[in-house]
Amino acid sequence: MNHSAALSEQLLQFSPDALIVVDFHGVIRFANETTRSLLGYAPGALVGQSIDLLLPARLRARHAHYVAQYQRAPVGREMGARSADLVARRADGSEFPAGIRLAPFDWEGRSYVAAAIRDMTDRRAVNEALIVARAEAERANRAKSRFLATASHDLRQPMHTIRMLNASMQKLASDPGGLRDLLRSQEQAIDGASRLLDALLDVSRLESGAITPQIEEVNLEAIFAELRREFAAPASVKSLALDLPRSEVALATDRLLLSQLLQNLLGNAVKYTERGAVRLGESVDAEGLQLVVEDTGIGIPADKLERIFDEYYQVDHDGRPREGVGLGLAIVREVARLLGYEVSVQSTPGHGTKVTVRIPRERVLRQAAPIARTPGPSGNAAPIAGRLLLLEDNPSVRAATELFLSLEGYRTLSAGSIDEALKHGPQLAPGDVLLADYRLGGSETGLDALHRLRAMLGWEIPAVLLSGDIDSVLRVTKEPIGHCRFLSKPVDTRALTAAIAELGAGAQSSDGTATAVR
Repeated sequence: MNHSAALSEQLLQFSPDALIVVDFHGVIRFANETTRSLLGYAPGALVGQSIDLLLPARLRARHAHYVAQYQRAPVGREMGARSADLVARRADGSEFPAGIRLAPFDWEGRSYVAAAIRDMTDRRAVNEALIVARAEAERANRAKSRFLATASHDLRQPMHTIRMLNASMQKLASDPGGLRDLLRSQEQAIDGASRLLDALLDVSRLESGAITPQIEEVNLEAIFAELRREFAAPASVKSLALDLPRSEVALATDRLLLSQLLQNLLGNAVKYTERGAVRLGESVDAEGLQLVVEDTGIGIPADKLERIFDEYYQVDHDGRPREGVGLGLAIVREVARLLGYEVSVQSTPGHGTKVTVRIPRERVLRQAAPIARTPGPSGNAAPIAGRLLLLEDNPSVRAATELFLSLEGYRTLSAGSIDEALKHGPQLAPGDVLLADYRLGGSETGLDALHRLRAMLGWEIPAVLLSGDIDSVLRVTKEPIGHCRFLSKPVDTRALTAAIAELGAGAQSSDGTATAVR
């Protein structure tokens, strides 16, 4: 035997795996030396024995079935990589999880199967540990999702109360000087805390997987109209030109997530632009839809562009005070990832920034029909002629809201539960409006109250529903709800009075469905 053949023989005999050769009658015709350490049998003791010798008795009948199947179409294959019940039996009767690699071959006119056998104990232990770890991670993720759902409501409740009280104190303040200035400063602090809370909860929900995109046909102009209303005042305060096109595009997208993405981009543009303009442009080509948010602001240095989408990162603009905590673009990144969009940034310090959102062509459905536009209330909304039925189960929030509404000139009926609200039903008349918290005690909601009131009255009392988790609420509100507005807590008092005035005057959204304001 030459050196190469001798080496091959040694490798075969002392392979890391136990190697056996079995004929198609299930008789072992060869076994290497590794069978001694792995299976407890000397190789010579195995030759001539049935392969059943290496199987626990309980598995032999099933093994015979598998052998018959295999002989009909013998191919190289691996067994035991995923199966939890493939085990081998040692000479002493002990068992171990086995991984087996089969390789059929013919020799001298007869068919055989070579089997490489490996002890999978350690691998199975690692797999089981991974399964346990994954289950723990999923439980932790579900717990985080439950926490976020609760926090979205409960953390916003005190902020809502403070905002109501601040608005009331501004009404009550009689001196034109110091006190009003202090209250306006307090209002700015409340706005800042509310934005921070929104950002923290939004990015946590997105990263935890608590949000699943709900893809539907969306008329892009509906989103643009909301953005115009939202950013008109902030842009006007800084004398910025705000340019948003009239869109005729319909997309297959998640309306709330796309709105959130554009809100954060436009918010950043307005925040960091002191003069000039903020523009939102759109274009459709063979690649899809491009939405471009462009400003004439302070810009971003080239060496900082890669980090601007990181959480809590903010560019240092030569001593400019920090605004927010740097979560807006992190939210943009997560929303784009969920929706399958690409986001790129170009910027020149001192000249402005351009952010491009690329939406795949298959998501662009068609040119959309123009949306009928009805003018909304402008300026300070006057109190409605009718009354407000206030439904809020939190006593402190209810008291603060009642005080604000009374100072605004509204006549208010108050209830702490749906049953109490229904007791006011006989007093209600057309022109009255329901103002309700969405999340009430137990499993009841403000929407339940609205449906029960409408059933009792026999006419559609209009309603404003307030929620600390407006996105989740709108995801579970599948059916259109006429004469209804959803507002986010802590509520913007101007948006609240405008919605009440619009509903009290009999106005409704152009498509007859509920609308939402964050």
